Amino acid sequence: MTDPFEDIPVRDDMQAIAFYNLENLFDLRKARYTHDEDFLPTAERRWTPKRYENKLRKLGYAISNLGRRETGKNPAIIGVAEIENEKVLTDLIHSKHLENYNYSYVHYDSLDERGIDVALLYDQNAFEVTASEPFRFELLHDDGRPDFTRDILLVTGLLDGEEIHVIVNHWPSRREGEVLSEPKRLMAASKVNEIISNLRAANENAKVIVMGDFNEDSNNPGIQELVKTSGLYNLMETLRSYDRGSTYYNRQWDLFDQILISTNFFKASENAYEFSTVNIFDEDFLKTFSGPYKGKPFRTYVGTKYNGGYSDHFPVYAIFKK
Repeated sequence: MTDPFEDIPVRDDMQAIAFYNLENLFDLRKARYTHDEDFLPTAERRWTPKRYENKLRKLGYAISNLGRRETGKNPAIIGVAEIENEKVLTDLIHSKHLENYNYSYVHYDSLDERGIDVALLYDQNAFEVTASEPFRFELLHDDGRPDFTRDILLVTGLLDGEEIHVIVNHWPSRREGEVLSEPKRLMAASKVNEIISNLRAANENAKVIVMGDFNEDSNNPGIQELVKTSGLYNLMETLRSYDRGSTYYNRQWDLFDQILISTNFFKASENAYEFSTVNIFDEDFLKTFSGPYKGKPFRTYVGTKYNGGYSDHFPVYAIFKK
């Protein structure tokens, strides 16, 4: 079978920047402080070395081809969510389909109770990290106990020599219901606005990309707060529809995985990147190919049943052009 991503001409004037929720990328060892018991070889899910290697190989293939149809090459920058630690990131960038690229990553351990974090993968041939910092925001359970969630990650660097700031998010889930959990996502939005305000205080022309799994669609309050307060443009607005999204739940598509940009990415200037196009990476190989969930994301697990797929989310990506 021929690879559909082969023989596409390389565009030196373009770069792809992407986000991908990797759906519980855990290693095989018990962590001391987090609840990772479901992802061990002895657990009901039987998270074995063979299954782990299969997931790494599949994720690596998907990541290596993000934006390739447009650029002819691997993506420059990929924000990721639901990774357990540095080990899984190291194993991922050394997996079959990524090992020949020059990827590195930025990661900080968060206090998330399940032990899942965000991180940034980047091709060192295209992007040079100059600064990075995690940001924590305080949440509380109903009884007043701390409710630890994922940090927000800021990475500043040079994309082919041009300074950009990338903010990676995985906002609190809707597990307790959309309305009850909404204040937590509004707190996350407030923290992102604060980060952007500080970046602009240092440089009013700061070029900012905000990406993540926001557990919200573009018309929900947290995302609207980002757009309104920080003057961002949500690239996903043009992709919202009833029959397409990045994740599927309760018989409907959601576009919770989003990329927002500062509006100076629309201004053409000499030797600077400007926004070109955006898409959901929902290639057929990432989809369930039969049964009641045909066409939906090909997941690693459905409940505790091993499914052998990639993730319960499709990646999203944007193309920037000089």
